[in-house]
Amino acid sequence: MEKISVLGAGAWGTALANIAANNGKKVTLWVREKELIEDIRAKRRNTLFLPDIELNGNIEATNSLEQAVANTEAVLMVIPAQFLRATCRTLRSFFPKGLPAVICAKGIEQGSGALLSEMLAEELPQAEIAVLSGPTFAEEAAQGKPTALTLACKNETIGKELVETLGTPTFRPYYSPDLISVQVGGAVKNVMAIAAGIIAGKKAGDNARAALITRGLAEISRLAVALGGQAQTLMGLSGLGDLVLTANSSQSRNFSVGFDLGRGLSLSEILSGKSTVAEGVFTAKAVLERAAKVNVEMPICEGLMKILNAEASVDSVIAALLTRPFKSED
Repeated sequence: MEKISVLGAGAWGTALANIAANNGKKVTLWVREKELIEDIRAKRRNTLFLPDIELNGNIEATNSLEQAVANTEAVLMVIPAQFLRATCRTLRSFFPKGLPAVICAKGIEQGSGALLSEMLAEELPQAEIAVLSGPTFAEEAAQGKPTALTLACKNETIGKELVETLGTPTFRPYYSPDLISVQVGGAVKNVMAIAAGIIAGKKAGDNARAALITRGLAEISRLAVALGGQAQTLMGLSGLGDLVLTANSSQSRNFSVGFDLGRGLSLSEILSGKSTVAEGVFTAKAVLERAAKVNVEMPICEGLMKILNAEASVDSVIAALLTRPFKSED
């Protein structure tokens, strides 16, 4: 594949566009903010979301969705999870049949509890669906620092072609057929990252954070298996790898939200004035709604949801988790 389209010019979308362009691909980048298009064209910079990275001349910016998906060989969909359905409905009438649509956002849709691939199958049934997910910070990937992640697609031929198209010596996708687990890992780790941030903000210690990561991964695996995924997938980049990254770094937007919650700030105080999305804030409720439908218990996610909704204090949720009955680890 020589022509790639990227829908969404946030930090991650811009990083993916630049990686593909640096790899010799002709890239069309769909940008929602009209003023940003001029900056990208004139300054070769995304001044809003990735200002320190010079953009390759192979990137062409547009604000036309129809133009963005015309004459391309793959579309990377880097639209925030809660806005993806509306974008797909706009695309439906002119999205080419059989064109790969690679979901690069992480989350579960509020209200429906749908995985993003399930929602995409409803709204763009003509697309060949794939998912790109893993332990990635946009700026590091854009800087060419070594990055490894998972590319999932049920169609193995297309999946491996996408791996070859996007892969470079420092940007390394690994193929998986397990769309479900890759998505559950990417979505729920955002929730767990907020919880890990709370532990850091409360200065509860490294022992507590290690326990949170381990038991959090158990919750993620239970949900993925209940939805038809494979637990083994969660031991890889899109599960354990992504969780370890975002649960241990202040670069993570979700971790930083949790850190401030742990320090005693309210959610409204934390989110006011932020231009970027901490997806875990929106995903927590959707995760619990989907888990309830398949009778999966997720006590960490449930406790965090109570904190986010101001139903319970951080201290009371921690106390409730620490007084749960002792059980076998398995």
